Amino acid sequence: MRIGVIGGGAWGTALAQVAARGGQPVTLWAREPEVVESVNAVHQNHHFLAGVSLSESIRATGELADLANHDALLVVAPAQHVRAVLGAAPIGSTPLVLCAKGIEAGSRLLVGEVAHQAAPDAPIAVLSGPTFAHEVAAGKPTAVTLACEDEDLRSRLAERLAGPAFRTYGSADVIGAEIGGAVKNVLAIACGVVEGAGLGLNARAALIARGFAEMTRFGLARGGQAETLTGLSGLGDLVLTCSSTNSRNFSLGVGLGEGKSAAELMADRKTVAEGAFTAPVLRDAAAEAGVDMPVTKAVNALLEGAAVRDVIGALLARPLREEAR
Repeated sequence: MRIGVIGGGAWGTALAQVAARGGQPVTLWAREPEVVESVNAVHQNHHFLAGVSLSESIRATGELADLANHDALLVVAPAQHVRAVLGAAPIGSTPLVLCAKGIEAGSRLLVGEVAHQAAPDAPIAVLSGPTFAHEVAAGKPTAVTLACEDEDLRSRLAERLAGPAFRTYGSADVIGAEIGGAVKNVLAIACGVVEGAGLGLNARAALIARGFAEMTRFGLARGGQAETLTGLSGLGDLVLTCSSTNSRNFSLGVGLGEGKSAAELMADRKTVAEGAFTAPVLRDAAAEAGVDMPVTKAVNALLEGAAVRDVIGALLARPLREEAR
């Protein structure tokens, strides 16, 4: 199975490394010419994944047309750019493995729903889970969810991508896998705020638990399954991104907790903190679905400039309730 990867950031490059295991040829499309040059000339992505030696079987390109005639494409472009990239790529009926995590602004569609509109003939799968790109590229043990409604395609993709240190767990619940990945980015910002504001580990643990309750409520409302949300693509990814500064979203939250503005923190970033774009879309989608998501609302307030003390005070002043609700 010949694999192409759409997106030359850290995660796309790491997945190209996974797919190139054993010298299998992989085509990596990158928007940045310097990434294409670096990967092809010295087998490294100096711009996004410095210090990792890449397989010589990875060939980078800046031309989407070079992705034609592949057996599957891993889509790792940021969620807000997936529609445009797929609209310009030679997709046809090539299976798409969606690796971006988020909800499209405006339409409030999950990435899988966007992909279906942009490439209606392409089968859809979702790869999600607790994954830091640098660890995956370095070959450290990692486990992910690979969700696809087509059991045969799911099995073939899982076998093609799996390796000694990269374990794929199959699921038919595409929606649940997507929602876990999208919501955890917003919750990671909240946990970063707790860290930056010096509120302690008790507060972070409580926030993870109550954030997971929000994720579950929203996921069930959108048609996801509870079992998926308690797995790698939900709870697993949430725990990882809510506990490490290696998470772009957590790091953004730390800055907000320290009193910096969202505009200031995002101005010099060369990588995307997807949760900042997902947060307002998730808030509106939750309101539309009648789902209570107070942590998500709090993150939006902070991104819009509200004072940390005021937002935390409002959260703590909420009426008491039964935990299961």
